[in-house]
Amino acid sequence: MAEVAAVMRVSKMTVYRMVHGGDLPAVRVGRSFRVPEKAVHEYLRSAFFETG
Repeated sequence: MAEVAAVMRVSKMTVYRMVHGGDLPAVRVGRSFRVPEKAVHEYLRSAFFETG
């Protein structure tokens, strides 16, 4: 989660909220979550929009 938060430049709590809310897919391994790198990049690409 810390790595995902760093890439997205948000807090770890925000990443947990996104996972629990279904906005960001993750796999649960034991007591922790794993977010595929591809899912992070796809989310950022879909959330990007141009201004101006």
